[in-house]
Amino acid sequence: MNEAEIIVDEKVPVVRIIREFDAAPAKVFRAHVEPELFVRWNWEDGYSVEFEHFDCRTGGSYRITMSGPEMAGSVHGSFHDVIRNELIVQTFTPDAAPDLVVLEKHRFEDLGGGRTRLTAQSLVESFEYRDAFIDAGLVEGYARLDELLEELATVD
Repeated sequence: MNEAEIIVDEKVPVVRIIREFDAAPAKVFRAHVEPELFVRWNWEDGYSVEFEHFDCRTGGSYRITMSGPEMAGSVHGSFHDVIRNELIVQTFTPDAAPDLVVLEKHRFEDLGGGRTRLTAQSLVESFEYRDAFIDAGLVEGYARLDELLEELATVD
């Protein structure tokens, strides 16, 4: 199983997660940009998720509402740069905390042999928010993404 490497900066509230997947960049990218796939690995069972809109292109935006056993709320953001199968740069803001804007960058690196290295970097407002972000189930989400990518390999 691939392990996530989580790197924090002690001077800037940023977290970088590096994770390899046994799938080509096109599939890993697709799981990030197609709402019906995105929802399957970002939330565990028991959550209801609704996409008001999800326009993953340079200059696009999104709004997502979710509710479940541990939380309920909505988030919105903008896609600043999207390069198919290579890069997503976006913002992320919880509606309940409009002053909190997270800048996220996802880079998809082709390792050859049908493998991808994903480097996800998030810059948040404070160290407190950064640490909460790390505790928000990132490792579990990537394990669900592994399962989804295995499933996609059998249907594509």
